[in-house]
Amino acid sequence: MRYSVCFTKSAFKQLQKIPLIYYESIKQAIMSLADNPRPDGCKKLKAVEAYRIRVGNYRIIYEIIDDKLIVDIIAVGHRQSIYN
Repeated sequence: MRYSVCFTKSAFKQLQKIPLIYYESIKQAIMSLADNPRPDGCKKLKAVEAYRIRVGNYRIIYEIIDDKLIVDIIAVGHRQSIYN
């Protein structure tokens, strides 16, 4: 089953601010979530009902809505500032 990938407005703005040298690898990681929303290395966050994956020093935080086959990207950012 293929999931749809959606972005919150804030996540889309955060993605646009990513430096170009990291943008392509982050974009590929996000698009791969459509095929496998729980890839190797993903972690379930304790504070909220969400998951995160690592792409270098950047993190992608997202929710999975299994009954509607949606992956909702909540935040994209550098590891130092993403959890604040």
